[in-house]
Amino acid sequence: MNGNTQRSTSNGIQTEALANRRNDPVEYVGFRVDGQAVVLNLSEHRRLSPERSLDLVNHSPTGFEWGYTGSGPAQLACGLLLDYYDDTQVAREHYIAFRNNVISQLECDGPAACWHLTGEEIDAAMVTISDDIVALPDGGQPSPTLPENWRTVTHPDRRIFQRADRDHYVVLGEGVDEWLVVLCSQGDRAYPAPLASRTVSEQDGVERAIRDLADESNELIAPPEGEC
Repeated sequence: MNGNTQRSTSNGIQTEALANRRNDPVEYVGFRVDGQAVVLNLSEHRRLSPERSLDLVNHSPTGFEWGYTGSGPAQLACGLLLDYYDDTQVAREHYIAFRNNVISQLECDGPAACWHLTGEEIDAAMVTISDDIVALPDGGQPSPTLPENWRTVTHPDRRIFQRADRDHYVVLGEGVDEWLVVLCSQGDRAYPAPLASRTVSEQDGVERAIRDLADESNELIAPPEGEC
């Protein structure tokens, strides 16, 4: 399925995604091994890795979690939707709401000390989702203003740019006498959290402010271990 296909929405979830839901039974199970979270696609006898979902959103490189609304559960929500629907647009737009409504409620209780989530339960939960849609890169086109790892984003009333390798956005809002340019992150919230901002009074200053905030985004990201 093509994750860049534009679709009409109904109840907050793309109707085409539900129309193309998987017909074969799917079941996921989560449990802990030596304290570490493990998630399996039980139907296909394989372990679910965060690697594929990290290409979409980078909340928790250390792995999945569940039972609360945090970074690990956000990564699991994205990973499960991506694995089940095999649709990057559905996963990217709706993982926050899926985390809040489903993943945060999962518990490892009872004698088996694990949780189970079926494909039918995922479909049923997605039908109820109506909010928390995350900004999506507009066709994956690079931004003419920012470095190559930034993309333009579709939004009806303001300019937005999204960093492709991290959960960072630059949002541009036009005021009466000045422009407000904000660097923000979806993070563990249903709505973006501001990280930094610039206020400029002239159009000429806007492009510079956007580039400055992109540079600040780099400074907020710690380099990998072993690098200075």
